[in-house]
Amino acid sequence: MARTRVLIVDDHEFFRQCLRSLLESRAEWEICGEASDGLEAVEAAKKLRPDIVLMDVSMQYVNGLEATKQICKELPKTRVLIVSQHDSPHMTSAAADAGAFAYVTKSQLANDLFTVLDAASKQPVSRDGLFRDQ
Repeated sequence: MARTRVLIVDDHEFFRQCLRSLLESRAEWEICGEASDGLEAVEAAKKLRPDIVLMDVSMQYVNGLEATKQICKELPKTRVLIVSQHDSPHMTSAAADAGAFAYVTKSQLANDLFTVLDAASKQPVSRDGLFRDQ
């Protein structure tokens, strides 16, 4: 079985390392890279061609929503999952509009991350993602 390649994008190194540790606990996930801002994320995604990008929103240079738009445009088979501290309907809507597959708040990560990642890795490519049920 092929492993799902994941790019982790967050401006906090500690959070990236926590996500890395969490994902490395499961054999089906391979961390192919990390980025600390939206600009790095776009460049890393083009180079590494991950299956999934875990994307923070609030970052320097290019924010996560803009980076998501660029990645979805250039790599239509890559799914972007927004992972953010912001818990508002407006942010969920903005993530969907940017082309993200799903939106998970950092406070719900322990409960929802693996479920959302499993869905992202198994569903046929579509831009409506998990937003259709919300």
